[in-house]
Amino acid sequence: MSAHTHPRSPQPGAGGVDFKLPWWGMVLPAIAFFALLALVFGSGDAHAVTGDATLTHLVDRLQQALAR
Repeated sequence: MSAHTHPRSPQPGAGGVDFKLPWWGMVLPAIAFFALLALVFGSGDAHAVTGDATLTHLVDRLQQALAR
């Protein structure tokens, strides 16, 4: 006995293209981005070059979070 198939609707959904992104599809690139950011701004010389206390504080926080 064969299984019944459901025909696809010829019209796309009202919201356009619908697909689901796995959780790691968003988390892994974000982790890689922050790791590279920490490597770029991680040296002591970078603090003198930036001159922006807010950016320096953010990078320090990211390094502390990644070091745990």
